Amino acid sequence: MRFAWKVAKHVKSNAIVFAKDGATLGVGAGQMSRVDSVKLAVMKAQSSLVGTVVASDASSLPDGVEEAAKAGATAFIQPAARPRSRCDRTADRLGLAWSSPASAIPALRKNVFS
Repeated sequence: MRFAWKVAKHVKSNAIVFAKDGATLGVGAGQMSRVDSVKLAVMKAQSSLVGTVVASDASSLPDGVEEAAKAGATAFIQPAARPRSRCDRTADRLGLAWSSPASAIPALRKNVFS
């Protein structure tokens, strides 16, 4: 998860990164919607996305989480969102591991994004 989030820092505008085992498998960015970024990342992937972690550079909406799960993602990380957001509930419903670490953001930025 940490690797995917670190890569997402370097992707611009509605960044979506699928990663697994320390490798980037799909990247989507520059789209008007985060769902389109997820779809682009899926389309560009050269291997299966089953079991991947998805990192986003901003708070997502449930439809983006659903698209990532359809592609095979098993975990999702994004910057802090409201506690128990719709995305959290969507991830729970889909059985995805979920991280939106509000209190950890400063420490993670220092350690992950530097």
